[in-house]
Amino acid sequence: MTQSAADIPLLTLQRKAAIARGGVEDHAGRVEVTPIEDFDLGRTIFKTLEGGLPRFVMRTRIAKDVDWSNAAEADVEADYQDASERYTLPAVDPKLLSFLETECDFDVEHADGSFLDHLYFCFEYSHLHFPEYSSLVMLLHSILGTGTNTFAMTADKIPMLKTLMNDFEWRHVEAFPSILRLLYSQDLRQILWANRDRLDALESISFHRVIDNRPLEMSAEDFWIQLNYQLMHLIDFLPAANWDAHANDTAFIIFRDLYAFLTTVGKMKARIAYTEPTGTKPVQGESLSFAAKLITLLPVSLSEKMAAKSIRKFSDRIGHDLDFELNWKTDTLS
Repeated sequence: MTQSAADIPLLTLQRKAAIARGGVEDHAGRVEVTPIEDFDLGRTIFKTLEGGLPRFVMRTRIAKDVDWSNAAEADVEADYQDASERYTLPAVDPKLLSFLETECDFDVEHADGSFLDHLYFCFEYSHLHFPEYSSLVMLLHSILGTGTNTFAMTADKIPMLKTLMNDFEWRHVEAFPSILRLLYSQDLRQILWANRDRLDALESISFHRVIDNRPLEMSAEDFWIQLNYQLMHLIDFLPAANWDAHANDTAFIIFRDLYAFLTTVGKMKARIAYTEPTGTKPVQGESLSFAAKLITLLPVSLSEKMAAKSIRKFSDRIGHDLDFELNWKTDTLS
């Protein structure tokens, strides 16, 4: 679908619920989820996935229609209307919109709708629930690359793009695709958890920019902000319903782990309401084929390892170095 970057798209009910209520929830019992027949993965950001199993798993996870009950739809619309009356989205610089229109290609679908739908959801959510920091970062977070090697622009246009935002926004936009890959590749999250008792001594993180492998360094202060941007971004990938059955969805795994980490170490800055699923609940209102049921049985650890392996392959294909370093303050004797 071809869209204009200057036109704010309509939100799905799941996105409206997240924005209005400031978080995520399992909508089981309020929605009917059915598989989309003849779904074309080649029209999405996951078109670059290789291998029959990874493509099948991804298609099964995202090729879904979500229909809301009349009562649930009315509740979400009322909540969203009430919330939206209390804020106005910031205007985007016309020069930036012109750049997005003439220099970029967003004509690819996301997991749910178009890529621009996803970007504007992130923009609106962060404006309302992360107001201390620029929401423009979330509108542009994937302009320098997605986790699946799709690029809205080429690296030679970076100098032009950089002039269209302030220094803070640029630091976070250029870093976003890299930090996203590091979260999926597991090592970063494991090391952060292992060092959670000495994070006050973290000075910076060094890594490589996805689009051209240029070395980057981000201060610890910016890094914690960046992880909050990342967590808000993951909201848009969570299952609409039946979280127990879909606990091994990769984005959901990363979301849970990052949410727990930021909460545990006191670095949660964004407003994201979330309640960890407890117990085992039966699937409600969702049609699962035999193959789809088998996918829900994949161990979380295996699903996570598969995603990490996939990210490493994507980075290898474009010469992107996934190595990173956490730089710690050193004590000096006076």
